[in-house]
Amino acid sequence: MPGKYLYEYAVIRLVPRVEREEFLNVGIVLFCKSAKYLNCKYHLNTKKLKLFNCELEVAEIENNLNAFSKICLGTKDGGPLAQWEVADRFRWLTAQRSSSLQTSRPHNGFSDNLDATLNRLFKELVL
Repeated sequence: MPGKYLYEYAVIRLVPRVEREEFLNVGIVLFCKSAKYLNCKYHLNTKKLKLFNCELEVAEIENNLNAFSKICLGTKDGGPLAQWEVADRFRWLTAQRSSSLQTSRPHNGFSDNLDATLNRLFKELVL
């Protein structure tokens, strides 16, 4: 993808106990309207998760993150939301919610390589 792309990204956060408002960054979702690009990358650090006295099951969290990814990528097994337009999927994924899987507010930037930008943000903000 040559050229400069205006993109938006949000940090995917796991909120083990919503009432405490503590969270663990577990992924990045990156969107570019002009390139019709929507992708995410995530990693669940179970050692850090244990520090939160989390009552959620790791398998359940991973299942939810996998569903997030399927919607993001628009896969057929991602359900009806995965079939929406790219921009609509990004807006739905980044809408404010009070569940255990949330996103930060979207931020923006410019990139020559959206995949490389996703990887850089993932390393900086999640790992």
